[in-house]
Amino acid sequence: MAVSLSTEDKLEYHFYPVTAGQIQFRVKAPNDAHIALTTGPNEGDPMYEVFIGGWSNSKSVVRKNRTKPDVVEVETPGILDADDYRGFWIRWDNGNGITLTVGKEGESDPFLSYTDPEPFGIGYFGVCTGWGATGDWLIEGRNSLNTPNKLEYKFHAVRSGSVLIDVKAKSNGHIALTDRKGESSPMYEIMLGGWENKASVIRYDRKQPDKVRVDTPNLLSEHEHRRFSITWLDGLITVRSGGQNGAVLMEWRDPNPIGVSYVGVRTGWGATGNWKLRFEHYPTIATGQRKHPGTTPSAPLEVRGLDAGNICWCDASGGMIPPGAVEGGNDDGVLFVGRAHHEGALIPGKVKPSHSVCYVAWGGAEHGKTDYQVLCGCNPTWVPVSGGSIPSNAIPGGETEDGEPLFVGRVHHEGTLTIGKVQPSHNVCYIAYAGSEIAFPEYEVMVGQ
Repeated sequence: MAVSLSTEDKLEYHFYPVTAGQIQFRVKAPNDAHIALTTGPNEGDPMYEVFIGGWSNSKSVVRKNRTKPDVVEVETPGILDADDYRGFWIRWDNGNGITLTVGKEGESDPFLSYTDPEPFGIGYFGVCTGWGATGDWLIEGRNSLNTPNKLEYKFHAVRSGSVLIDVKAKSNGHIALTDRKGESSPMYEIMLGGWENKASVIRYDRKQPDKVRVDTPNLLSEHEHRRFSITWLDGLITVRSGGQNGAVLMEWRDPNPIGVSYVGVRTGWGATGNWKLRFEHYPTIATGQRKHPGTTPSAPLEVRGLDAGNICWCDASGGMIPPGAVEGGNDDGVLFVGRAHHEGALIPGKVKPSHSVCYVAWGGAEHGKTDYQVLCGCNPTWVPVSGGSIPSNAIPGGETEDGEPLFVGRVHHEGTLTIGKVQPSHNVCYIAYAGSEIAFPEYEVMVGQ
């Protein structure tokens, strides 16, 4: 959703809905796993509901504003299981309105899709079970939870989002992040080029002192548009100058984050403004440009040198597999190409969904990580390698704690095809297997086509 507008010299926000986001989850229930998507942390119109495995686990639907007929329905016999976790993703995207899609873990094509010409901002989701079912849920970025046989939603903030902003103003470009269409309490405010274009701040709930204040002389211009990216992830508000991969201008973490469903913009204190806004999914950010490269969870990272469309390392947890995930091996089931932080390193490894972890090799041992990233959106190939002769088109997969690049490798071992890390200075591929770190001088390395 792209928006262009002008703002007067008037401290009054113009609000627009956040129309790009996603959630990933796994649920164990015999039937009727219900998910609500809302503006605020409660039921109320407008809202979407996704019913998975309704009608005795025979079909799934999308419903708007708690009213029938359902806007889309599909037969899905046996889609849920009372004894096993089943994984799903829900995305909402910009377009002519907002397009809501629902798919299964590990599959890129949705089984439910609905385009709404009247979009609203989504900042919260709720989950519940009913019609005789209780549920166990694993939701990306959250602790596990249980829902009783009671059609009553438990609400949580959508964990991440992004808006790209181009603004032309001589000073005082203000951006509000709220959980309703209008000023709310609490709310986040980002004030760019305040104090006669000399300083910028992040303000919480319209109160001083400001959470962050930095000197930013001549940040804005009345003669040209200047670009900024504002992202939020689990309460971490990050403002970048120059776009999604630009330098971090300001950053602040809210220990009790709100769900951001609307973004407002305004100018004042003698300034008028011309704005362009674009809402996007949490962006891809290059490794070297992250302010804190060792922190988790981190943003999905871009892969360079591949002509394969939209490629990224996508955050996941608890065995979840994002749509478009790259398969790389097999061990009593498919293994996916993943990576995880460990002891200051970012290490390629194998995601085994049935174990709910990404396994990485480090320090002679195998380490299972419940928070990890999965390579998505590309079709790499694998080439045989001996020693440390890494092809020029090998895909970087991480780095050691000392900053040495690591690549993605795999080997045949004990009847499996296991993914691991290639450390060029060691001339081997290390895999995590049966609790140990095992080195192989002959292996395959992942390369771009």
